[in-house]
Amino acid sequence: MNMNTWVENTKRNAWILAVGAALACPTLRAADAELAPMPLKLPIPAFMGTPTDIPLGDHIEKLSDKPRPPFMAPKGITNLAFKKKVSSSDKSPITGSLDLVTDGDKESNDNSFVELHRKTQWVQIDLGQEAKIYAVVLWHAHNTYQVYHDVVVQVADDPDFTSNVKTVYNNDYDNSSGLGVGTDKEYFETYEGRLMDAKGVEGRYVRCYSKGSTYSALNRYTEIEVWGLPAK
Repeated sequence: MNMNTWVENTKRNAWILAVGAALACPTLRAADAELAPMPLKLPIPAFMGTPTDIPLGDHIEKLSDKPRPPFMAPKGITNLAFKKKVSSSDKSPITGSLDLVTDGDKESNDNSFVELHRKTQWVQIDLGQEAKIYAVVLWHAHNTYQVYHDVVVQVADDPDFTSNVKTVYNNDYDNSSGLGVGTDKEYFETYEGRLMDAKGVEGRYVRCYSKGSTYSALNRYTEIEVWGLPAK
């Protein structure tokens, strides 16, 4: 076998192996070909500077002064939560209405949020159909530095959360809300919101829990975005 033939055979074998690997793992193949920065639009920052008095603890993520890097996701994903129906554990919110959670307004204005009562509360979004969810972005309140407690995000197939329930995020480190011990970090609220990698989990209903913050025992929700694609 001459050198040219050997080189051609080597190239052909490498190509066959690469194609075989891609076919064996279609998720990786699709990701390599179709990932792009998620087209997330952020609200205007409500405040600047560094807080002078912030809570400390191993369960709290350090506040960063660097912008969050772009989130890479499949091309064509959209905010499936926009204008979708919202329900809640609190039947009589203190301020605002539940439709504000998915109205597209993420600003820190007084008329941009719904505020729920004390203790563990949740808001739930019906996406209207089964979806592949790649990211959930959550804004509680970004008008001042604060850390919300027991932030848990779950996805399910049914509105009662009894079928195929999957946890996307859980920072309830002491299980005070009874949803299991979380391993994620508590974090400071900012205008960027909290972006949670859902890794393509499938479901129709998204439920977000909280249990007050370092600023208030009440539960404020400004906006929730659920980025994904229809599952079928």
